[in-house]
Amino acid sequence: MTETPKIRALCVDDHPLMQEGIANVISSQPDMVLVAAVSHGTQAIQKFREHTPDVTLMDLRLPDMSGIDAMIAIRSEFPEARVIILSTYSGDVEIGRALEAGARSYLLKDIPPKEIVEVIRQVHAGKKKLCADIAAYLADHFSDEKITDRGAEVLQQIAGGNRNRDIADKLFITEETVKKHIAHIMEKLGAADRTQAVAIGVRRGIIHL
Repeated sequence: MTETPKIRALCVDDHPLMQEGIANVISSQPDMVLVAAVSHGTQAIQKFREHTPDVTLMDLRLPDMSGIDAMIAIRSEFPEARVIILSTYSGDVEIGRALEAGARSYLLKDIPPKEIVEVIRQVHAGKKKLCADIAAYLADHFSDEKITDRGAEVLQQIAGGNRNRDIADKLFITEETVKKHIAHIMEKLGAADRTQAVAIGVRRGIIHL
C-alpha cells in the first residue's frame, strides 16, 4: 500500500515565537511536513524555488517587503503556488489586495491551531478559505468607495503630520489639488476631520503607521 505524500509547507514569518509555533503545529500533523521556515521575503522566494512547497504560510509584514509582494514575486514564477496570508491586521483594503494578488486564504494570527491546519488541508486541496470574521469584514465594506492610489499617498502624508503645503511639495502637485484629495478622502471614509481619516485609513489597511 502506497503512503500518501505529506503536505509540504513553507513558513514565512519574522517573529521567532510565531514561526516556532507554526512549525510545531505543522510538525505535529501526521499528514504535513515543514520544508523550511524563513523571516524575509527574499528568503521566501529563494526557498520556494528550492523546495516548491505545496502550501506557503506568509506573514503580511516582513522586514524587507510585504508578504503580498513576496507572494506576487513567487506566483510570477510559479502561478500554481498556494499561499495563505497570515496577519494581525484585518483591514479590508489589504485583504482585498491579497486575494486579488492570488492568496488562497487570509487568516488572522489569533486563529486556533486546529483551524490553521484545516485551512492548510483545504488550500492544498485547491479550495479558497476565509474565516467568518474576515468574510464578514469584507462584506461590511464591499460597497465602500475606493480611495485612489494618489488619495492613499495624500492620506499617508497626513498621517506623517505634514501640512497641505508640505504634501504638495513632496508629491509634486498643487496645494489646491491636495485640498481636493483631502475633501474626497473625508467624503469616502465618512471622516469628520484629518485625525479620524487617518484612524479609519489605518484600520482599513489603506495606510500604515
